Amino acid sequence: MNYNVSHPSKIVECEIDLPASKSISNRLLIIKALCKKPFSIKNLSKAEDTQVLSNALSLKQKIINVGAAGTSFRFLTSYLSTLAGKEFILTGSDRMKERPIKGLVDALIKLGANIEYLEKTGFPPLKITGRNLIGSMIEIDSSISSQFISSILLISPTIKEGITLTYSKKIVSKSYIEMTLNLMGEFGISYKWEKNMIKIAPQKYIERNYVVEADWSAASFWYEIAALSKNCKIRLNGLNKNSIQKDNLIADLFKGLALKSIFGNKTVLIQKDNLFSFPEKINLINNPDLYQPLKCTLFALNKTCEITGVSTLKNKESDRIKSIKEELLKISCNKYQLNTYQDHRMAMSLAPLCLRYGSLQINNVNVVRKSYPEFWEDLTKGGFKINPSIH
Repeated sequence: MNYNVSHPSKIVECEIDLPASKSISNRLLIIKALCKKPFSIKNLSKAEDTQVLSNALSLKQKIINVGAAGTSFRFLTSYLSTLAGKEFILTGSDRMKERPIKGLVDALIKLGANIEYLEKTGFPPLKITGRNLIGSMIEIDSSISSQFISSILLISPTIKEGITLTYSKKIVSKSYIEMTLNLMGEFGISYKWEKNMIKIAPQKYIERNYVVEADWSAASFWYEIAALSKNCKIRLNGLNKNSIQKDNLIADLFKGLALKSIFGNKTVLIQKDNLFSFPEKINLINNPDLYQPLKCTLFALNKTCEITGVSTLKNKESDRIKSIKEELLKISCNKYQLNTYQDHRMAMSLAPLCLRYGSLQINNVNVVRKSYPEFWEDLTKGGFKINPSIH
């Protein structure tokens, strides 16, 4: 399905209940599966990725297809490897089969895992036969994906002898490893992290009920909307200012694009300010998910900035740097039918551009289900007009 998206007044005033954090939800589901005693997770993400992971963890199917859910695939690769005597085939979409998994598989095999490639070596799908893993010193190339490290860290307390994990090369998305360890710590796991080495001894997760906070990555699209509007008063509910999600950086970044964030109790009010002072260069190595909304905002405001630290984006749902470049080029040429490349963040970062360029056609709009299922409905609360395209 395709939508024509527009905004008659360009003035955005609304209150939005943001979706729950997908990143926190997915980590909690693995912790819950590994914990010996049950606990409740309130406000679990309704994102497709999280639902896919939750369904997979029921272990009702021998063949588990996670579609385009990259985090779910990586977390399941480690988790399924620990289920001694059980056999699974883990697969996904065509795009998933192009996303590298070798670094994680190599590390797990060193721990004693039994994993085979069913098609192309180094890529999904995988045949996984669970075993009792035994601890070891393992090394992971941390320049490909922080999820490889998080995936192993989550299972590490349950491994005999624990693990000593060292990571080589420049670490990407370090903030997501910090999130993983913070959450593990909240469930009773102790660890040592010194320089490029993380040590975790055998331990047991301790159950506790948990309420998932709202998703700062989802908030980034509302900061884009605020920056591109004529005027705005946007209240976003469910956010913690001092969050374990480091995409809360978006509030500081957009200060330089004439926005102020007024924080209350689990809420933030975004309003216009008069300060334009955006840096000439910014490194998003810990916040690559902010690239698309930031790039689109800077384009529409005709501001230049060198963005570094985004090398991992070529291996996401789409090649995000290439995809955004191609779609923004269309707008430069006054072509307003925009593709989303089966990438949820493409759809959500392109739609707000209608505030500057008039009605846009966004193709394959259902991709937002991956992380923010209510995105289009929430846009209408902000005065956007969303109409199915007949073209």
